[in-house]
Amino acid sequence: MATIVKKIKLQIPGGQATPAPPVGTALGPAGVNIGQFVTQFNEATKDKRGTIIPVELSVFDDRSFTFIMKNPPASRLILKALGIEKGSAKAREQKVGTITKAQVAEIVKEKMPDLNAVSPEAAARTIEGTARSMGIDVK
Repeated sequence: MATIVKKIKLQIPGGQATPAPPVGTALGPAGVNIGQFVTQFNEATKDKRGTIIPVELSVFDDRSFTFIMKNPPASRLILKALGIEKGSAKAREQKVGTITKAQVAEIVKEKMPDLNAVSPEAAARTIEGTARSMGIDVK
């Protein structure tokens, strides 16, 4: 039985992993076959092209690996729902948009497995808090 020797966390755009940094510099020292990871990741995420996908990579002592893909960060899902590039630099003074409760509910559906909330209502409050910290009003 192979034992895990290293855990690596990365955030890579779906379907666009390359051996260049940050992927190569994170995986090289761990002895992972970078080309193999890039091929597997891009194949698994070709339908999510351009969306940032957090990846948790487990490297074993025989240099083999497995990876788990998580849902995109809540902030990315909020920006995607509103169709904007980035949040406000001054969240309290400068608002960049408004998100509806329905949009928040959609994000909660997608993000729920990764959240540590016990109910959809608690998860919605988490997402709303993230939106507010980005300078986005919740209606």
